Amino acid sequence: MLHYSILENKDTTEWVTFIHGAGGSSSIWYKQLRAYKKAFNVLLIDLRGHGKSKKDIYTQLKKYTFDVIGDEVIEVLDHLKIQQSHFVGISLGTIIIRELAERYPDRIQSMVMGGAVMKLNLRGQILMRLGVVLKSIVPYLLLYKFFAIIIMPKKTHKESRNLFVNEARKLYQKEFKRWFTLASTINPLLALFRFKDPGIPTLYVMGSEDHMFLPSISKLVEDHISADLFIVPDCGHVVNVEQPEIFNTKTVNWLKNIN
Repeated sequence: MLHYSILENKDTTEWVTFIHGAGGSSSIWYKQLRAYKKAFNVLLIDLRGHGKSKKDIYTQLKKYTFDVIGDEVIEVLDHLKIQQSHFVGISLGTIIIRELAERYPDRIQSMVMGGAVMKLNLRGQILMRLGVVLKSIVPYLLLYKFFAIIIMPKKTHKESRNLFVNEARKLYQKEFKRWFTLASTINPLLALFRFKDPGIPTLYVMGSEDHMFLPSISKLVEDHISADLFIVPDCGHVVNVEQPEIFNTKTVNWLKNIN
């Protein structure tokens, strides 16, 4: 089972489950915990091969698909007897949450999607193809740093870049390649997500400087009745790290008022 940790709040029965992105871990949510645990029970999960999810187990599991990874998340909820939860994700974690919404809509009370990835633009597609070619030649950490700079290029994004690169150091190279290969095949899945409104209350929280992903999310929200968009000014891709106070205030208030 995936490694998890919980923060319980005896004054409520509502849960929030946090899903990190590729190369990260549940530690990236450290700026959210104080605000969230005041209002909700909190569940933090390390995805396979990340954080404290045991590498000796998950490196042996060669099948990497979003439905398999999603089932591992559901396994944790089942173990804890959590029937329904709000989900908060960042970057690639938003794809995992959205995939869960397709197969387990009754388990998801709402979705907060930070730095959401719902389309790879032309630059993104070129980068992914280049990465597929280079992943067996270039050291994975160097490749990861390169992608982090492309996605988070400004000086103000430095904390986010460093956080994700430091977390990525904990991955095995073989593990990184598997996740990278998975990410390079997501376009058909993302096309479905852009076309289909899941009917679950969804808040997209995007940085105004998230040049690679914000345009597609703006278009998606126009087409999905269940979705809202909040743009964080002067902020890049990893909104929960760069502007935590704004992120926390907006998302916690939204979650409290969606029912």
